[in-house]
Amino acid sequence: MTTTTAPADDPRWLALFIAWAAAFVSTLGALFLGEVMGLRPCVLCWYQRIAMFPLVIVLGMGLLWADFRSARYGLALAVPGGLVAVYHCLLYWGAVPKGLVPCGQGPSCTEGQLTVAGFIPIPVLSLVAFSIVIVLLSYASKGTRE
Repeated sequence: MTTTTAPADDPRWLALFIAWAAAFVSTLGALFLGEVMGLRPCVLCWYQRIAMFPLVIVLGMGLLWADFRSARYGLALAVPGGLVAVYHCLLYWGAVPKGLVPCGQGPSCTEGQLTVAGFIPIPVLSLVAFSIVIVLLSYASKGTRE
């Protein structure tokens, strides 16, 4: 254990827990959309999944042992995933020229079916999830120089 206080007394533990919960809900949401709803992920969605899915395990292990160093390891996954999410949103909104679209074959990032509840684009949900995780992990990693 790398902390001298009980996990419930440390606000960094709560930040780590909320970041884990956001990653867990995002993972369940991605699996639901792909496996239950049958929406095939595009290339950028796969890259974001590669960054999000391991966060559930990395942050969960950090919570189990109240090891705040896991926040730094989580940031190493969340920041690149967040950058892909930013690019994906720019692509969805049409700010990226068509020549820079990595989704050649298979599902397209710009299809209208990429919305939840009819109006929330999936790339935006991903960006929000990564942003929440990054902010909370930045806070949770404060003071972990070991």
